[in-house]
Amino acid sequence: MSGTVSQTLQARLEATFSSHLATVCGRTAQALEVYGYTGLLVSSGTAPMVFEDDRPYPFEANAPFKVWVPLSDAPGSFIWFEPGEKPRLILERPLDYWHKPADVPEGYWVAHFDVRVVADRAAARAQLPADLLSQAAYIGDAFLELTAWGIGAVNPRALMQRLDFSRAIKTPYELECLREANRLGALGHQAAARAFAAGASEFDIELAFLKGCGLREQELPYNPIVALNEGAAVLHYQVLQKQPPAQHLSLLIDAGAEFAGYASDITRTYAGAAGDFAALIRRIDQMQQELCALVRPGVDWRDLHLKAHELTAQLLVDAGIVRGSPAAALAAGVTQVFLPHGIGHLLGLEVHDVGGFLRTAEGDQIEKPEGHPFLRLTRVLEDGFVVTMEPGVYFIPQLLDAARQDARGKLIDWERIAALSPYGGIRIEDDLAVRPGGCDNLTRDAFSALQ
Repeated sequence: MSGTVSQTLQARLEATFSSHLATVCGRTAQALEVYGYTGLLVSSGTAPMVFEDDRPYPFEANAPFKVWVPLSDAPGSFIWFEPGEKPRLILERPLDYWHKPADVPEGYWVAHFDVRVVADRAAARAQLPADLLSQAAYIGDAFLELTAWGIGAVNPRALMQRLDFSRAIKTPYELECLREANRLGALGHQAAARAFAAGASEFDIELAFLKGCGLREQELPYNPIVALNEGAAVLHYQVLQKQPPAQHLSLLIDAGAEFAGYASDITRTYAGAAGDFAALIRRIDQMQQELCALVRPGVDWRDLHLKAHELTAQLLVDAGIVRGSPAAALAAGVTQVFLPHGIGHLLGLEVHDVGGFLRTAEGDQIEKPEGHPFLRLTRVLEDGFVVTMEPGVYFIPQLLDAARQDARGKLIDWERIAALSPYGGIRIEDDLAVRPGGCDNLTRDAFSALQ
């Protein structure tokens, strides 16, 4: 866990972790019973090596491991869970003077585990009950000795889907972690906005973000998208230009922070000056808040996605980007030219958290709406879900060129497109915790607390 934790947050984590772990143990015990497994071994993972080199890629702990313990830098470690017994953390600390081994953990959660510190994988195997492994399940990446360990099932799909299904509902402890991840992310975004206003390059804006949230790049949940001007028309823009452009027309920054293994996912768009594009940002922000207000238990996410396209059609007509009526634009598929992605996804230990398409714990899938192939979420919302809400409007050359060749092109004002294309596009994204009767906006709360 990176950074300094306030005493208030520390107290909240201490107060909620015990019930969180009890929930995880209960879910896991039930799943093991359904499929007849005696126990579960979960790997933290290891860092893969660069091809034909002797150095690894940065390590990222596996999410099924992090749901048990807030350890993001413990490669080669394991959780052993046997129903009715105290969970066992097998922490690998190699005798190594080339690299610093993982710290022996301490803090609010450690007393809830039987911690065994080992020097290597062979020693880790010795900490497992040999008589149970043939009927146990393993979740994690494969390694050479795994077959010799005699584990009954490796990454059994049915068991993993059942655990993934339940992971969508966050415990109070997980919500505390997600709130802190949003607080750190808001600090980073605040610093990035200042850097943009000062005329910084994409590279320097990312550096400002990192310093603002106090994390190294490899500690972030994903590589930030820092797109100036027309770069914002590339949805997963991955370039960090080191020289600032001649004009700072716009900035789209999609960047999150991580706390105790849990991610925030935040996007903001800024205009370099007052005017037409700044007004469009304000209108999309209003639309995004309208959609956030519709998030509540019992709502089918697919309906929210289709509602977003209805609102986008109205916005495009109001902004003079599309001619005719919103209904005609919607029927012709014009909104998909400007909003080609889904409006959000589950969020938690992973940025695009697992289980977004599951109808049941048995693995039944919920189909995406026809004509909308890029959704990452199709479930009916429940109390405890955490989702992102991220509508946008983009001026993407490939999609605009295709629309120009068919009937959609007749509905688009190409002069407006020419004026707005240098700005790239707009996306506004918040993280929402679904609660009875509505949702808590973790992101807006975090930004408000900085004022």
